[in-house]
Amino acid sequence: MGWLGAWFDGVQQWLFESVLQPLMFSMGQANLLENGYEASGWLLVGLLQLVVIVAVIGPLQRLWPVEPVTNRATVRTDILYTLIHRLGVFRLALFFSVDPLADSLFGALRVAGVSTFQLDGIWPGITDIPWVSLLLYLVVFDFVDYWIHRGQHHFEWWWRLHSLHHAQQQMTMWSDNRNHLLDDLLRDAILVVVAQTIGVAPGQFIAIVAITQLSESFQHANVRLWFGRWGERLWVSPRFHRLHHSIGIGHETVKPAVAVSGGMPSAGPRVVLGGHNFGVLLPWWDMLMRTANFEWRFDPTGVRDQVEPDAQGRVRDYGKGFWSQQWRGVLRLLGKA
Repeated sequence: MGWLGAWFDGVQQWLFESVLQPLMFSMGQANLLENGYEASGWLLVGLLQLVVIVAVIGPLQRLWPVEPVTNRATVRTDILYTLIHRLGVFRLALFFSVDPLADSLFGALRVAGVSTFQLDGIWPGITDIPWVSLLLYLVVFDFVDYWIHRGQHHFEWWWRLHSLHHAQQQMTMWSDNRNHLLDDLLRDAILVVVAQTIGVAPGQFIAIVAITQLSESFQHANVRLWFGRWGERLWVSPRFHRLHHSIGIGHETVKPAVAVSGGMPSAGPRVVLGGHNFGVLLPWWDMLMRTANFEWRFDPTGVRDQVEPDAQGRVRDYGKGFWSQQWRGVLRLLGKA
């Protein structure tokens, strides 16, 4: 791992000094050079991810597809989402919005004598070993991500944003970043605060995000693949996650019948927001919280209200292109679509 880290640092330094630093000087942004150096790390990680997506996951989709790709236009829109996120455009927006606010908040806490918790310091000599602390942070962040994901499916207002991600009926390796930007902003704000709270170093935070994103790209791939009986319980597979995107199963939970007062018979079962398989990297949390579904199934994906007409015979339109999808998400949030 040492040579890999040295190679990455060398390439990042070259990218910063050759591309970003001259650009920032020409734009009068010399006061943000530290942020620019960090941005070069995100850009390099994104480029490496795109190489793996195209060179490794792409051939797997062609070898063992779940279904034929019949709607190329919606896949092209997903590619745009991926480029925005993986090449640092969205991350750049966070540099000027969420990150300064988080730095100010925790700076004020330190001035007030409130120190943040260093998770890698709980067992000196063990948890501060780089690869051990990385694994520890991965588990913690995945636990947080599980509950964020549960929230996206539990709260009606949040689901109105997150449902855009589930409205993709043509899932491919590009579908992971198909999200409403407000949904992404809220999730990333939570993760930034968690990172600051438990003392994650910037380099490790980049590594955690990179591992998570690349795994999620694979999970969303149009691949008929699973990891076997035990492997499915160690890491989230494309089969496990595709079931989370299945119409109904992935975003609905059937509540049991309840008794009605006044001697009336019990009311029938109710369908509410919920679902199965919320784990981002590890299926452990789904197993613990009884939200795991390990059935061998590859169902059609999407949201029920876009394929089944309502009482007025209408289906919900989630938008065709990037801006249309973002605007309709705002309208859904306001209860107007």
